[in-house]
Amino acid sequence: MILAATSGFCSVPTCPSLDQSKKLNRGKIFCESKQVLYSKTSITHERRKTCECFDLYKELVPYNEAWSWQKNIVKEKKALIERNEDCPDTLIVLQHSPVYTMGTGGSEEYLNFDLKDPPFQVYRTERGGEVTYHGPGQLVMYPIINLRNHKMDLHWYLRALEEVAIRVLSTFSIKASRVEGLTGVWVGDQKLAAIGIRVSQWIAYHGLALNVTTDLTPFRWIVPCGIQNRHVGSIKGLLGESQSLTAEFRHPDDCKLIDIAHNSLIKEFSEVFQLEIRNKAIPLSEHLEKNI
Repeated sequence: MILAATSGFCSVPTCPSLDQSKKLNRGKIFCESKQVLYSKTSITHERRKTCECFDLYKELVPYNEAWSWQKNIVKEKKALIERNEDCPDTLIVLQHSPVYTMGTGGSEEYLNFDLKDPPFQVYRTERGGEVTYHGPGQLVMYPIINLRNHKMDLHWYLRALEEVAIRVLSTFSIKASRVEGLTGVWVGDQKLAAIGIRVSQWIAYHGLALNVTTDLTPFRWIVPCGIQNRHVGSIKGLLGESQSLTAEFRHPDDCKLIDIAHNSLIKEFSEVFQLEIRNKAIPLSEHLEKNI
């Protein structure tokens, strides 16, 4: 069964095993195709605009709740634009409980399981791309961006998100790159960061998922992003294969890797988009009240 979003919000501490997380089935990753050269690594502004940040990176947030939350924020931003009021950017960072998601036109032929008995819940979303997986150990970044504040060019925006991921991987001395004709960030034939977006009235949402310490087993039950003959990788996996590591990364603790990747993700997003990040705390109970 393929599900649509429902209301409600909850979270649990991160760094659990996959087995511990199977009871929390919901979530999402992204993919798209097409490629255009990303000619600039950042945007130049005389003064940086602000971006409110809801930083839940240590929480496992069910996918459908984060999805509903994004759409509510998009609706609020559209209302601001209609009233000719300032419409700043928003960033949400979190992890998801295990889940598969599909794009609007995603094909079921890329599912290696029976939809009547899926290993995790499956959601069909309004983003582009094919099926993918989200789960613990994967950092998900949802920028809800008013492209009027930056550049009204979707291919430029995808390249900018790729640039963020490439810079984050360089923090671990991992040399990543783009692949012509595909969206995302790769190391050899392994995809470490998947990107998929939806844009409505120049408000972009959905975003980027980076495999840090992710258990990659659930990717075997799908054809990730519909791309044959390529693999999915993680930062932890690549560090384990490397022969030339600094002491900091030789025997990495999962939570430490998540912390390092998270800090770099926020920093590089701020630099690439030239935004001043302002953390905004909001009780989980308030999300629940808003979504009921």
